[in-house]
Amino acid sequence: MAQSTLTKTVLTGVIAGLVGGGVILYAQKGIEQSTTQTTVRTTATKTSSIAKNATATTAYNKVSDAVVSVLNFSKSGQNYEESSEGSGVIYKKADQSAFIVTNNHVIDGAAKIQVMLHNGKKVDATLVGKDAMTDLAVLKIASDNVTTTAEFGDSSKIAVGENVLAIGSPLGSEYASSVTQGIISAKKRLVEATSENGQNYGGSTVIQTDAAINPGNSGGPLINFAGQVIGINSMKLSTSSSGTSVEGMGFAIPSDQVVDVVNKLVKDGKITRPAIGIGLVNLSEVTADDQKSTLKIPDSVTGGVVVMSLTKKGPADTAGLKKYDVIVGIDGKKVTTQADLREELYKHKLGDTVTLTYYHHSNKKTVKVKLTQKLAS
Repeated sequence: MAQSTLTKTVLTGVIAGLVGGGVILYAQKGIEQSTTQTTVRTTATKTSSIAKNATATTAYNKVSDAVVSVLNFSKSGQNYEESSEGSGVIYKKADQSAFIVTNNHVIDGAAKIQVMLHNGKKVDATLVGKDAMTDLAVLKIASDNVTTTAEFGDSSKIAVGENVLAIGSPLGSEYASSVTQGIISAKKRLVEATSENGQNYGGSTVIQTDAAINPGNSGGPLINFAGQVIGINSMKLSTSSSGTSVEGMGFAIPSDQVVDVVNKLVKDGKITRPAIGIGLVNLSEVTADDQKSTLKIPDSVTGGVVVMSLTKKGPADTAGLKKYDVIVGIDGKKVTTQADLREELYKHKLGDTVTLTYYHHSNKKTVKVKLTQKLAS
């Protein structure tokens, strides 16, 4: 079988110093991560109607007061020392509190967290919840000094070539509220992620932009020209797998995913995800010869994910799936890549039952799989 050539993001770096901006370095492939319940909703109708006279200035002015610097402190003896900085954006006020979304890697390992507001005032922040898999975290501060909250747009409505702005604190709070302009380079780009304990999280779908995203922009918003948050800036590609330097390749977590995660974090403080107990690879990564000789699937099957291993007595194993089966659907929705499978799977909770459509050699089958296995974190 062909080995996957997909970019692999390995979460094994160490948070950099102050000017590192909450950056985690990924030397393997040159990827850097640039550092009463009220439910937040996206606003698709507003997102799809950006005024013809909208400018970078009007968009920036709508959001800038909601963008903050996030300061990560470590403890040294009896004192706290600032160890890194990143960015964040205030997205709602409720019950005398204001809620901020940022990247998990920005606040990871913090003994104390502070937020510097747009006016320069620093306030202590409380961690509400964090999720390593999506690299998102929610903080809470007193709402006394908060005058502006950002609005989420619908990331499913974005278009390649659309103008966007990235706002944040590149190189730390000294450059707070810096803004860069670019376009959406790709609506969906797949980046694989593996945690520090070796757990493969599968593909993460992100927005690609050429707006400059530098160390310290982590956690800051990517906004459209309506002034709505359509992504949370998280990483950039600085060098290719061959060592070639590249520019203009930044990535942001889509707002639709952000909204889902932050709502769950505010409600429960954590996210528990189901797993089906398989190791897999995209069918597109398998050579034509292997598809014919090993998988033995029909020529008409051009997308899907290949089962490469199964957890013994796990959900997929119990349901009867075998190595080299090719999953092409879940709950009636087409699966082309592991990102498609994961996106639908994680809409469910432990104990739910999903229907998988797959090929065992040339035979197309469906099977119900009960989600009894928890994804390791």
